[in-house]
Formats: sequence, C-alpha cells, structure tokens
Amino acid sequence: MSVTFPRGFRAAGVVAGLKESGRPDLALLVADVDAPAAAAGAFTTNAFPAAPVTLAIEHLRGGRARAVVVNSGQANAGTGAPGMQDARATAAAVADVLGCQPDEVLVCSTGVIGPRVRLDRLRDGLPGAAGALSTDPGGGEAFARAILTTDTRAKQASASAGAWRVGGCVKGAGMIGPRLAPAELGTMLAFLTTDAPATPEALAAIVAERVVPAFNSVTVDACPSTNDTVLLLASGAAGGDAVLPGTPGAAALGEAVAAVCEDLARQLVADAEGASRVLVVHVEGAEDDEAARAVGLAVASSPLVKTAVAGGDPNPGRFLQAVGASGAAFDPAGVRVLLGGEAVIERGIVAEPVPEKAERAMSEPEVVLRVELGSGPGAATVFGCDLTEGYVEINARYHT
Repeated sequence: MSVTFPRGFRAAGVVAGLKESGRPDLALLVADVDAPAAAAGAFTTNAFPAAPVTLAIEHLRGGRARAVVVNSGQANAGTGAPGMQDARATAAAVADVLGCQPDEVLVCSTGVIGPRVRLDRLRDGLPGAAGALSTDPGGGEAFARAILTTDTRAKQASASAGAWRVGGCVKGAGMIGPRLAPAELGTMLAFLTTDAPATPEALAAIVAERVVPAFNSVTVDACPSTNDTVLLLASGAAGGDAVLPGTPGAAALGEAVAAVCEDLARQLVADAEGASRVLVVHVEGAEDDEAARAVGLAVASSPLVKTAVAGGDPNPGRFLQAVGASGAAFDPAGVRVLLGGEAVIERGIVAEPVPEKAERAMSEPEVVLRVELGSGPGAATVFGCDLTEGYVEINARYHT
C-alpha cells in the first residue's frame, strides 16, 4: 500500500519516453477532493537546488496543493533559467489537464543532472497519466515505479492512526545523504499522504519534527542531492475535526507518519546501489539528538566502515575512528560500542580478540551497531549500507 492507501488520492505512473530504457517515467498524484489538500514539505539544502525544488517551495507558501507530478530521467538541475521555465511549463501543463491552477501543482524531477526535461514528451504523456489515475493500490504502485531511476524495486509503506491512514513511497539508491530543511509557511524523493483533516500548520510541524529527522538519518554515500524532496499531503477525506498543531491528534498522526518514514528509510538503504548489507547504527548518551545523529552518520558514511561491512570484517578500529572523527563532544574513556550485542569497544579501548558473536554479526544481512557515548539525553538511529564494487560499477558509467 502506498500513496493511494489514504482516502482522497488518485495516482498513476506511465511511460512517456523520458527514459531511453522505456521504463515508466511520468508519475501523477492528485488530491481527489473538493478543495486543494493541505501540504507541507522539506527540501535539499544543497546550494544548487534543482528548478523544481525552487518552484515547489514557491508553490507551497500557501500550504495547499492539488497535484504532484514527477518526471524521472532528467533531474532539471544545473539548467539555469531555462530549467526554471521548464518547471513552470510542466506545472502549467498539468494544471491544464486537471483543470486546476498552476500554483496548485508541485513539480519534482529526478535523473541525470544537466539535461533539460523533454517537455514535448512530458506534455504528450500527461493525458494518459491523467486517464490512468486510480484510487486502487495499483495506482500507488504505478506511481512508485515511475519515479525510480537506478532503484531495483518500488518502495512503499503504510500505517494507521485510529481512523486515519498514512501512506508513502520513496525513490533513491545513490546520491543519498539527505540534509533536508522544512519549507517555511530543502536524489531522494519521498511522497507521503494522509486522509486526516490536518491543517497546513500541523503538517509543517510533523514534517519538521518527524519527517526531516527520519530522512536526515539515512545515508548511502553521504552525497546530498540537488533534488531531495519530501512532500506530505492531507486530503481530509476521513472527515472529523481539524487536526491542529500540538494536539493529541497531531501527535498520533505524527507517530504514524514517522513509522512510514522509518519503513521507507530501511527500504531505501536495502536497495542502495550495489549494497549487499544494511547497516543500522543506534547512538545514545549524546549531548542531544543532533549530536547523536552526527555520530551515527559519521559511522554509517565512513568508507572504511562501509567496506568492512561489505567484507564482513569485524574491525572495531574502524568504528573507533569514525566515532572520534564525528565532531561530537564526549569523553572517549566513556565510549562503549556493541556489535551483535557484544562489546567491541569498552571505555574507549578496542576489544582484543573480537568476540566470536560479534564476528558472526558482521556477516548478517543487517549489521547492527550500538554506540554508547555517555549519560546524555541524546539518541538517534541512522540507516546506512555497505560499499561494494557494484556501487563503483554503477556510478562509473551512470552518465553514459
């Protein structure tokens, strides 16, 4: 179940000829309600944001959206003023097909940085996409497949908060190291929907407090994309009183959204380019959550750690180095690291020899590290993966 699990949304994905491969490459998500859906988002903080990122931030200022359109194949990044014209033309074309206003359309792009979007093919594909819109699970599945690039499979998740439903999908396999910032009322693309009657302000708070931390705790290659975007739309189709910021209802909805985000995060790193193992780093005892996340990202992003995980090499020195290089404040003499539940670093000292259980843990499909820094309140969980020859092969010829 994906973006069509919540009531009030239709979705589709079609082949428009934007990819040379002939795979689906044009996705459309529509809020099928009387008024535009409440909406909020978070976007890349890369200094070269793609044109659709800039336009989506502009269109989200009112906290409402009618539709999301995604093209895969061309990122429309590094394209200057012409790229911005293409993004606006895309929004206008979708608005014309759906009968809404261009500023009610959120545009997203993913693919190779540099080339412009093939607008003629995109325009020609829109009527077919609109005609294929469906509330069925198949509509969400088609949407999730049409946004893929080097991914090997669609990534979808769902959850419930009482009578409210939350659904979502994500794409991304490489150039993954999101550093998202919420849009005010910042390649990974994630789309989240709910039928809860949430206000734009409630969604913005959920994005800032639950969505951004979840996706900023993911790393494949520590490369923040020019196009990273997360959008959360609420149709309100479930009915009932408005969900306002700071209320129990908002807290419950936030929990469900966070559960979907964590599920998608795990799927993302499991399908990373060339990955053979998932790496989960739990950090606790830091000064605050941000410091804990910094340590987790330092460990999960380290090429030395990632290659050790690829080779199943239980080398605690790699963990020690990465934790120490994170920039977080802690007492080295108080650091403890566990692998497979066994301490491989105790009071800042590497265990010698490495416990057999820890050695075996390095060969599991999911390698779990627990890093204890001290007695601080900060904690975070970071999701990463190993680094194999497959990643190098894919990215050595990505452009060609």
